[in-house]
Amino acid sequence: MTKRRLIILPLLIAMMAIAIACSPTATEPEPVVIETAVPVEPTAIPEPTAVPTLPPPVISGGEESNSLDSADTQSQVVAAVEVEEEVAAPQAGCAQPWSADAFGYGVQSHAIVGDPAFTMDSVKNGLGMQWVKVQLEWWLVQPSDVDRQWFFYDGVVDEANKAGLCLMFSIVGSPDYLRSDGQHNGPPDDYERFGAFLGELLDRYPNQIHAIEVWNEMNLDREWKTDNGVNAADYVRFLQISNDAIKAKDPNIIVISGALAPTGGGDGIAWLDDFSWLDNAIAAGMLNHADCVGTHHNGYNLGPSFAFDQTGSSPDAATATFRGPFDNPHHSWSFKTTLDTYASKVRSVDPTKKLCVTEFGWASSEGYDELPVGFEFAQDNTLEEQAEWLVEAFQQMRNSDDVWLAFVFNYDFGNKGSGPTDDPVPYSIVDINGIPRPAFGALAGMEKN
Repeated sequence: MTKRRLIILPLLIAMMAIAIACSPTATEPEPVVIETAVPVEPTAIPEPTAVPTLPPPVISGGEESNSLDSADTQSQVVAAVEVEEEVAAPQAGCAQPWSADAFGYGVQSHAIVGDPAFTMDSVKNGLGMQWVKVQLEWWLVQPSDVDRQWFFYDGVVDEANKAGLCLMFSIVGSPDYLRSDGQHNGPPDDYERFGAFLGELLDRYPNQIHAIEVWNEMNLDREWKTDNGVNAADYVRFLQISNDAIKAKDPNIIVISGALAPTGGGDGIAWLDDFSWLDNAIAAGMLNHADCVGTHHNGYNLGPSFAFDQTGSSPDAATATFRGPFDNPHHSWSFKTTLDTYASKVRSVDPTKKLCVTEFGWASSEGYDELPVGFEFAQDNTLEEQAEWLVEAFQQMRNSDDVWLAFVFNYDFGNKGSGPTDDPVPYSIVDINGIPRPAFGALAGMEKN
């Protein structure tokens, strides 16, 4: 499978005495630079279930012993959910429209790899989730103006709906021929082409998609590469076209603005602090064109209840080997500060608007001999902490009344990656052999209203 990469971003903080990392993008000698890890979604490709119009990429690392869909692993997944607290009975189907007062429990799955029927059954009846997030690569579906490769996602959509799950697609990656630079890492030169694709998507799967996240981490030029840089006003125009196209087909679909990468500093061309970018987008009218504001946070080695300026009170402050959140406080380290600040900025303009946390999680390398480059924080997190913090974060979001939908990152990248050094693997709630980690059972047993 194609590796899901993690971007190491420079986070500029002007402190004279402490330097925890060095960044190639920092041009001044004095500021301290924190390398902030921000996950970017996968591009792994499954074996086709129908004859493609173009040959699909080849998948590697699909040994039977590492398959989440093997009989042995399925029995272990079932055993993992035999917890003392009974899992709430699942809904018969996705309630449409999703109530504005209903908090949605979800998880991200790499469902285009493996058996989507097993995946969706596990998400619904094993984990007891209501929502599943899957990333849709536009370039993969539309390799040319005349070819469409819907077979990559047909099974995902069909099985999610059969299982009674609400399905959220996060859509990224322009076809190369629609961009002057011939790359996938940004919007098409003509934004209307994306609107047209959304129309095709919803014609293909009528009443089967329940939310759409419009792009991903637009404050990074790795995701939003344009001549104008990471310009928030440009994205708002893109979002307006997208929202109009979606609502014209199905007004019940929840439109989510693309989640940002938590970071600091930036020149506004290659990258920009997520708080600053959000301010610019709100000023440009973003809240008029989305039902929910997309949010990301991957919690480093700091639990979900600690604000960035309260890290010293964390029980891990004295023992953590990764010192970023403790020795060099900044908002981007903190799950709590990020969500609280986003909610405050949004609700100061629209008191009815909520956040959709489309990616959150904690990485743990416990049980592995290796870890991805830049993931030193994962060594500080035990598997029990990963489980505890995921449940705590869900409870915190639900009780805040600031969050509408929330998706754990991630369910099943653990054994669909290339091993412990693959970036999403430490975040997964199953290990490299597809065996549930403690977080699986904790989430399965968590009360969900």
